[in-house]
Amino acid sequence: MIEVGIAMLQGARREHIISLQNAAQNLDIDVNIRQLRKSSDIDGINALILPGGESTAMKIASKNEDLLNGLWKYISDSNIPVLGTCAGAILLSQQGLISTSIVRNAFGRQKESFQSKIRIDYPQEDEFNGVFIRAPRFLEGSKNPIAWLGEEVVGVLEGKKMALTFHPELTNDYRFHEWLLNEVMEYNSN
Repeated sequence: MIEVGIAMLQGARREHIISLQNAAQNLDIDVNIRQLRKSSDIDGINALILPGGESTAMKIASKNEDLLNGLWKYISDSNIPVLGTCAGAILLSQQGLISTSIVRNAFGRQKESFQSKIRIDYPQEDEFNGVFIRAPRFLEGSKNPIAWLGEEVVGVLEGKKMALTFHPELTNDYRFHEWLLNEVMEYNSN
């Protein structure tokens, strides 16, 4: 059984849960989804999702239960696979857990949110319906791109950390959640 933690601070948490359940079903994998609300919830997770939301509000909400500080330590100590979407990608960059720099709300305000076909290179080159909501923007590209909106990098994979400026959990395409589960399975098989 794979234990996947979802930081329950803000964002489309329930949608990530549904996407994970569907990804696990597609892969015929047993998964337990743990809703992380405080640092004591973290021990024993095999993978982590940092959902979108508002990164500053997430930091403030986490202070009381020390969830984010606990997560940063756990990620660094255990090298678990992590999927960070939108604000989750911002937090990964701000903590130095990915080397790609990012800037908040770079695509504009809520009213400038949009959907667009993007090109992805996972697991092979294909299209994906990118949902961008007050999306951040990677600065100066990346050495590890896996998703592009036109020529602009909107997804990176650095080791076991995937950071996306869009919201795959708001689609019915579970490839990025399948990546997370496959990373755990690959690690456990070695």
